[in-house]
Amino acid sequence: MDKIPQTDISWFSYDLPEHRIARYPLEARDSSKLLVYNKGDISDSSFHELPSYIPPDSLMVFNNTRVIHARLNFRKKTGARIEIFCLEPYKPASYEEIFETRGSCSWKCLVGNKKKWKSGSLETYVKLEGEKVSLQASLLDTEKNIVEFKWDNPVLTFSDIIESAGDIPIPPYLNRESEKGDEEWYQTVYAENSGSVAAPTAGLHFTSDILKKLKSKGIKSTELTLHVGAGTFRPVQTKLKDHEMHSEHFIVSKKQLIDIKNKLGNIVAIGTTSVRTLESLYWLGIKIIDNKPEAGIFNIAQWEAYNNDNHTDSSAVLQALLTYMDENKLEKIEGDTRIIIVPGYKFRIVNSMLTNYHMPKSTLILLVAAFIGDDWRRLYKHALDNDYRFLSYGDSSLLMPQTNIITPEAPDIV
Repeated sequence: MDKIPQTDISWFSYDLPEHRIARYPLEARDSSKLLVYNKGDISDSSFHELPSYIPPDSLMVFNNTRVIHARLNFRKKTGARIEIFCLEPYKPASYEEIFETRGSCSWKCLVGNKKKWKSGSLETYVKLEGEKVSLQASLLDTEKNIVEFKWDNPVLTFSDIIESAGDIPIPPYLNRESEKGDEEWYQTVYAENSGSVAAPTAGLHFTSDILKKLKSKGIKSTELTLHVGAGTFRPVQTKLKDHEMHSEHFIVSKKQLIDIKNKLGNIVAIGTTSVRTLESLYWLGIKIIDNKPEAGIFNIAQWEAYNNDNHTDSSAVLQALLTYMDENKLEKIEGDTRIIIVPGYKFRIVNSMLTNYHMPKSTLILLVAAFIGDDWRRLYKHALDNDYRFLSYGDSSLLMPQTNIITPEAPDIV
């Protein structure tokens, strides 16, 4: 714990006027503005010009998570509304398994208006395939908010149920209810693996046409999965050392890992979620080199990267991870990461990043500041002065720093 950066979070605040928050996306995804930060120089462009800025020898890494309809609304007989927000699987604990479960399953949840739900089960009805289906919710653990769901049609999976009964969980700072359009808007065109309760928003700008243009230039791409948690919206309200980073589940296949290893030095991460996953892979490899993890159990702690002086070459670390997969006959590797990336962090995998504009005092601002140093303030000022749209449905920035691997110093404020 002695190596935790002592950065004052107030250093990472800025004035974000309400009218600069994009409450709806633009009609065309790729018509958004693109700020290009190239070795300290800032220029303005449009997202549909992105292929012209990506070097042809790059590997673009996308997060293919799919946002689930995580908000479920129930009403008690008294009329009280209870909102259940599914956060992560509890039983079964696997994302793949829980969505295929029939009859019942349990989730860790956030419960809105919980004081009105002291006991008993809640019930709502879903119309699926012309049939009325009963969905019941019971609070199994009031402290951990474990909710068990049961439905009376054994043919239907939980995926069928939640997609029909739930609402898409748009960010709270949009200050509006989700609408039918959000079903499409708040999902990337390449979304595949269900599990997120928030979108990897840098990917929302991509269209099939943009992806085709990148491919026609010979630019390689690969996908990984990190299921984005609701904690991504939580600002740092305490001293940095006291902030509890949320855990997020990641999945990376052997083929994806090989692609990443072969393109080290030319990795373009699409979104902060891809950044967190890629950097977590390095520390997972270090665990394997140090013979620390139990077989098949992979967790990256919040401050792990700051309490380890290992400087092993990234290629060797990823090779150790691949060797481990071969030895244990694993075609994919998955785990949970709570890594927090703040100024002073040394990037081991990521060289360039595409990202949107983030909330003041957020862990995502800290990540951007770790990547480009104090220039983050100049970048955000430029965006505010030039009518960029902010947050999830806003515009984006392509960050290509001075060197491939940088180590900006944390501000000397305690």
